Amino acid sequence: MSLNNNNKNNKSDLSNNNNDNDNDNDNSREKQIIPVETEIKTEGIKKEEQLFLNFSFFKVDPKWRWLNEIGKEEAAKEFESLLEVANTKMKVISYSTIGLRSDADFMLWMIADSVEKMQILTSKIYYTVLGKYVEPSQIYLSSSRKSIYSNQVKSGFMTNEKPLKYNVVYPFIKSREWYLLPYEKRKKMMEEHIEVGRKFPNIRLNTSYSFGIHDQDFMLAFETDDLNDFQNLIIKLRETKVSKYVVKDTPMIVCLHKNIGQVIKSLG
Repeated sequence: MSLNNNNKNNKSDLSNNNNDNDNDNDNSREKQIIPVETEIKTEGIKKEEQLFLNFSFFKVDPKWRWLNEIGKEEAAKEFESLLEVANTKMKVISYSTIGLRSDADFMLWMIADSVEKMQILTSKIYYTVLGKYVEPSQIYLSSSRKSIYSNQVKSGFMTNEKPLKYNVVYPFIKSREWYLLPYEKRKKMMEEHIEVGRKFPNIRLNTSYSFGIHDQDFMLAFETDDLNDFQNLIIKLRETKVSKYVVKDTPMIVCLHKNIGQVIKSLG
């Protein structure tokens, strides 16, 4: 089996898909979509442009560990090449969850201007050697949207900053009673909630919205270099009035940022 041929096919298919999209969009739309790299460069993304976020968690078949080392090294190069190409069309950030969860070994955080790009990448993953040994254990879909409670809140994924060491990801659901409250009452409670967050400036918040496109209301992803800080933040948020209206905020999944080569090597 030639991994080089697979890599060429990956590059060709991703490029062809991009060309098809270009033909369908007008010139102004083309100016909005630029290659976005792992370093989270978003200078060309206009504020009003909607982005889609995908948090895909994968579990690795134990049979992977029985492959010979040369085969695993070649498979790792193939997978790295695929993500390198994908990062010219969207953002793909890799995280390890090995030893931290029993239901997942790694996570790919995808950010793109269409869900179709996420589907193409996922399909290409399954065509790789490593892809034959992985199964998705959890997938969460969400999108970007401006907060109706504060214009001072900006999600980290809309900035150019590099990923922090940890990313704690979880779905978030509020009760229907919350949405039936008068807007001003909700806004006042959210101001308290937001104020607590401001006391932890070293924690980067990534809030995205899942209404109508997935099972939860929101997806939250808190980036931090100190898990103790994040734990302190959550304890404080439990004491806010908004907490009364939280239906679900689990599973809370701790992810450790690593490049995909490091992630694959850790799989054994």
